[in-house]
Amino acid sequence: MGSETLVQLPVIDFSNQNLKPGSLEWDSVKTQVRQALEEYGCFEASYDKASSELRKAVFESLKELFELPLETKMKNVSENPSHAYIAPHPSAPLYESIGIEDPDFGENVESLANSFWPHGNPSFRFIGLMVEQLSELDRVVRRMILESFGIEKYMEEHMNSTKYLLRAMKYKPPNTSEKKLGSRDHTDKNIVTVLCQGIQGLEIQLKNGEWITAKPHSLTVFIGDSLFAWLNGRLHTPYHRVMMKGNEPRYSFGLFSNPKKGYIIKAPEELVDEEHPLMFKPFDFHDFLRFFHSDAACKSQSAFHTFCALHSNT
Repeated sequence: MGSETLVQLPVIDFSNQNLKPGSLEWDSVKTQVRQALEEYGCFEASYDKASSELRKAVFESLKELFELPLETKMKNVSENPSHAYIAPHPSAPLYESIGIEDPDFGENVESLANSFWPHGNPSFRFIGLMVEQLSELDRVVRRMILESFGIEKYMEEHMNSTKYLLRAMKYKPPNTSEKKLGSRDHTDKNIVTVLCQGIQGLEIQLKNGEWITAKPHSLTVFIGDSLFAWLNGRLHTPYHRVMMKGNEPRYSFGLFSNPKKGYIIKAPEELVDEEHPLMFKPFDFHDFLRFFHSDAACKSQSAFHTFCALHSNT
């Protein structure tokens, strides 16, 4: 069965004003988060703070952004190639994206706008507002995950060990009724991703190999390989992709929590026992990213497992 299956991602509501640590509402949502991430590795978030009006304003800003000339977009640079402007290329002809490092510092969003437009772009304030809301959701989800495993003592260290990347993405329409690949199937490499899509296109692979389609205009929360390793494989990292059809461009944006350079990802001792032997050697996320862009990684079935797995059966 393909992506037409009737199975859908679980929807978890984070909009309750009583959603505070220690409350009954918090514990209920925490249980839902743990169950969803064990089975699917992701879920759809219902989150009033990222309102439909704010999402619409952000997507309008992204349209302006991607309409800029190529030479202007090429000003988006970074020492990390995956954080800079990515132009369409033969293996992904429909896809282009722009990255903003540390977008939770408002001046970085403003700085990007100033580098693209002579007098800046006031509409970029909506991107800053969205980052505030999505980063809050990210922290809530991560706190719930740590609490669910009883490793709250690592909370401060964990939160302080990460930084954010905002990636804005555009997929050109294929102008066909047949599905075309927008981005190939992959797992995210980071800690947690909060992804907001416009029109439909995002597909997630279930553990049984089936593909399901995320709802249009949805907010999807994924865990990445780095969190999978830190939790010693206790949750699931899902493969996902974008499939395009029709004649309408697709815009999306994702907030990625990434481990900081120099921080060593190592599973807490509380999550390693006879039933759950250590799965991955300690590693620096940025060393993995360098390996990920190497020829050796391209030849491997799973770059992540080739880089740091301790056992071949992982």
